[in-house]
Amino acid sequence: MQDESDRDPLLVAVDELRRGVDGLRLPLDVAGVSDARDVRQQLVEQLDDYVLPRLRALDAPLLAVVGGSTGAGKSTLVNSVVGAPLSASGVLRPTTRSPVLVHHPDDAAAFADPRVLPSLRRVTGDAGSVDSVDAAGADGAAITAVRLAASDALPAGLALLDAPDIDSVVTANRVLAAQLMAAADLWIFVTTAARYADAVPWDLLLDASERGASVAIVLDRVPPEAMNEVRLHLAQMLRERGLKSSPLFTIAESAVDDAGLLDPEVVRPVRSWLVALAKDAQARQVVVRRTLNGILQTLPLRIEALTAAAEDQDAARKALAHAAAEAYGEAREAIVDGLSDGSMLRGEVLARWQEFVGTGEMLRSLEARVGRIRDRVVAAVKGRPAPEVDLEVALQTGVESLVTGEAELAAANAWQRWRHLDGGAVLVAAHPELDSASADLHERTARATRDWQGFVLELVGSEGSDRRTTARMLSYGVNGLGVLLMLVVFSHTAGLSGAEVGIAGGTALLAQRLLEAVFGDQAVRGLAAQARADLLTRCDILLADERARYDLALSEVEPGPGADDLRKALANVEGAR
Repeated sequence: MQDESDRDPLLVAVDELRRGVDGLRLPLDVAGVSDARDVRQQLVEQLDDYVLPRLRALDAPLLAVVGGSTGAGKSTLVNSVVGAPLSASGVLRPTTRSPVLVHHPDDAAAFADPRVLPSLRRVTGDAGSVDSVDAAGADGAAITAVRLAASDALPAGLALLDAPDIDSVVTANRVLAAQLMAAADLWIFVTTAARYADAVPWDLLLDASERGASVAIVLDRVPPEAMNEVRLHLAQMLRERGLKSSPLFTIAESAVDDAGLLDPEVVRPVRSWLVALAKDAQARQVVVRRTLNGILQTLPLRIEALTAAAEDQDAARKALAHAAAEAYGEAREAIVDGLSDGSMLRGEVLARWQEFVGTGEMLRSLEARVGRIRDRVVAAVKGRPAPEVDLEVALQTGVESLVTGEAELAAANAWQRWRHLDGGAVLVAAHPELDSASADLHERTARATRDWQGFVLELVGSEGSDRRTTARMLSYGVNGLGVLLMLVVFSHTAGLSGAEVGIAGGTALLAQRLLEAVFGDQAVRGLAAQARADLLTRCDILLADERARYDLALSEVEPGPGADDLRKALANVEGAR
């Protein structure tokens, strides 16, 4: 047997395409994905089972798969052609429980090689060997082995594979039957006079016709009195469905001997045709080339279906990623508003501020009494540190509440949006924890807020290192000035109304005036901008970490090669043909 070089351009291109198809992942449950997954699986199996092995060895023995409906007489036909009961048959359904490959002894190495039907392990022995080790059939277990049976009755160059029933009550049998037929150089379809018009086999015959496969039909168990009528009707159906060139054999209804074999004369036409095919190398190549080219011609449509599915997956992933980004983007906007609309200066913060500088009456006479207020601040810093600490804690608590609240809302919003997007339902079911913020968010937010407050104090200390401001700064204290700067960061009053605007605005204005008295107005604006930018950066990091949980869930369903990769691989195959 002469193998073609692995450097053959067509073989290399098909192998590359096979890797691309096998690497394609369709994990998201979008519309049509089930059909696309079937196309992908069937294509990988056919490339593995037939196209690549055949390209590697164009002159290898011809594999004829005998397939058909339950009880059509496939095993009986195979046994009768070789003149020995090599493939077990019976009255129980399914009658053929595992595949049996009959070959000439000289071809044993060709079929023992995992190059052919690589997904099935090889078993040798009597007719019960596979059933005893594979136990497929009644319990529905997947079939994982094929039994090899050598016979001198078949000439070298041709093997017959008795496949499970295409309409078996066992799903595993039907799946394997379809896989084996897709791996055949030649499909010998066996049907009966009573069932030749059934829908299931005709669906497979039409599929074979559309992909240019070589097919022969055996019409079995035909009552002699109905032979002409049934044969003519079947021949007409074959012509109408593009299979008029397929050989058609008829076997009259007849008894079998004690070994379960038909009279040799009954199967002589089928056997003679198979023997002649096996002995004619050129005829075998015609069958091989026709089937191989037929499969290659189907690749564009099949790859088109897969590229469309890959694009649907990509669109779904982008929609899911956008939904999460949008939810956390809205949270970021809400945090920005909350940090700048003055709402941080209400409630506990306002109460602690009034303890820090005095009563609200001071705010109403700000312009005239800045000097005296400064004195009150200095006295408070030097003599009563508690109000300052309380104010700092109140600010910290306010920031934490704002950030954690918006992060919780973002998680809930993103989770709900994913539930209603293509592919999202399975993801949220697999990750129920995504409907709320991380368990340690509060702790991380508290740490980030404390770090920010430390940064603000460093800013103030750095700005006060100038000898011209050192004395004034020392009269207030770094902590006191730092708290004032934090208040200025939250100085805008949009969103407040009525008395709250006056109080919050006055609070921020007073803090700003006190800072300006120490550093000057230009420096205060710069300090406030730096402090605000740093706080938003820390909030962005917290939100990014929260959103990353959604990104991680998406990364677990990576699609593999994309549509462009598949199109490129297909173009290489088309160019090499």
